[in-house]
Amino acid sequence: MIATFAAYRRLLANGPLVRLLGGEFVSSIGDWLSMVAVLVVVWDVTGDPVLLGVVGLARVAPQVVLSVPAGIVADRFDRRLILIATDLVRGALMLVLAWLSLTGGSVVAIVAVSITASAAATFFGPAISGYLPRVVGDEAQLGPANSAWATLDSLAFIIGPGVAGVLIAMGGLPAAFLLNAASFAVCALVLLGLPHGRPEPAPASDPAAEDGASIPAGGWRRVLAAAPGPIVLDAATAVAGGGLSVLTVLIAVGSLDAGEAATGWLNAATGVGGVVAGVVAGALTLRRLDRPLILAALLGAVSLAVLGLTSSMGVALVAIGVAVGALLVLDIANATIVQRSVPDDIRGRTSGLLGTTGMLVYGAASFLAPVLSVALGVGVTLALMGVVLATLTVLAVVLLGRAGALVPPAPDPVRLRLLDAPVFAGLPAARRESIALRLAPRDVPDGTLVIRQGDPADRFYLVESGAFRVTQAAGDLDSAERELRVLGPGDVFGEIGLLSGGPRTATVSAVGPGRVWTLDADAFTELVAAGPGLGSRLLDLYRGAGSRAG
Repeated sequence: MIATFAAYRRLLANGPLVRLLGGEFVSSIGDWLSMVAVLVVVWDVTGDPVLLGVVGLARVAPQVVLSVPAGIVADRFDRRLILIATDLVRGALMLVLAWLSLTGGSVVAIVAVSITASAAATFFGPAISGYLPRVVGDEAQLGPANSAWATLDSLAFIIGPGVAGVLIAMGGLPAAFLLNAASFAVCALVLLGLPHGRPEPAPASDPAAEDGASIPAGGWRRVLAAAPGPIVLDAATAVAGGGLSVLTVLIAVGSLDAGEAATGWLNAATGVGGVVAGVVAGALTLRRLDRPLILAALLGAVSLAVLGLTSSMGVALVAIGVAVGALLVLDIANATIVQRSVPDDIRGRTSGLLGTTGMLVYGAASFLAPVLSVALGVGVTLALMGVVLATLTVLAVVLLGRAGALVPPAPDPVRLRLLDAPVFAGLPAARRESIALRLAPRDVPDGTLVIRQGDPADRFYLVESGAFRVTQAAGDLDSAERELRVLGPGDVFGEIGLLSGGPRTATVSAVGPGRVWTLDADAFTELVAAGPGLGSRLLDLYRGAGSRAG
């Protein structure tokens, strides 16, 4: 639990990531809001439930057709610019929908614009899958970052339709589209201030590196080699999610005998389940994923069976919330696996392939579930969905385990070497690895003031390369400084203030370019607690030389 809270605290310390998540949260609220508004417009104009189904299918179809091309684009161009472009295009289309709604435009035009917006949105998935690791930086943080993303999306699922309902009740359909356009503008502005998202080049041995003007077969061979496990796991959640999406109404009016209005309560429960699962998944993705995946699948399968058997609204709300939460845990784990194990230069195409196969399975499940429910009953159909979910997940775990994709990333040798210094003697190997994963690199230009005497102590530093001058002012901070020592590779500094709880006792500046690795205060506290006598050794480290940097 402590490790989970620490992981989320580190996420909050990542300013670009916080801005990205916040911008996309606003955009997700707008997406759900406008989706409800489009369906209301179509119903108001036509009163045809069949056409509503056609509109829903038409919004999904572009993902099947365009996901692979979108993945190719994400592997060829700056992913941040792709995200900005999709936001600007969708924002412009929302303005068109607002105008059509305000002027009584034809339903054909409204549906056409909505489908075009869905087509543009298809390019978002592969681009963000490749871009998120760049913003996160530390692979160990990918799981919590994906969990935070999913949690916010679940909140948007709750908030968006609610806002839409209020606007529609007030006769403000055009305002719904205008708000979504504004949300896209906000997200585009956020993205403008974030780091670039150019894909990393393919390894020199890969055919993809030989011809930068095309996507050769070699790249696709690598995609197909990496994809089986993620595809099977994605299919597991698509079967359950697709079937459940259409059976919710039948559960409300049939099993529960609560009328169509109960569908809203069941959908609200799925949103709550998603929020809870998003938080829980952040802890699960910090360790091996085989057992959590199987447990989540079994929990989902049992919940689906309970949902099919119960006639109690309370039990049904809990069961559907748990079932959807379990599916979300599997989805978060799958996204993390792809980001960790698939090389950056083919990550977009891999995500695009998953988008196509996943939507095909989702659509097939959406079609077959009501057919089976007529022949076998809703309860049996839900139980069968649970069996398929569990079976496919176990198969996916086997495939992913063979590929070594279920194990958390090991720290690179540079980080471990930094913690092999004699001062860290006695630090358990497992704790050394966990602390090494939390080290953050920082390139330091010549003359940079790394820490200043008198400032609050917030970080601990380990020197990888370069030279760093330690100086100290005698008396008040405005007095002349004297040089205490020069630190080099393998040295550490910044420990005194953290250990004493006081301000920095010296100033450290770069003499030429260099590189340091930093630990935040929480990680440093864990480091000291894990190594017997480490705090005392750090305090005594430079005492013999009469210099202390901290």
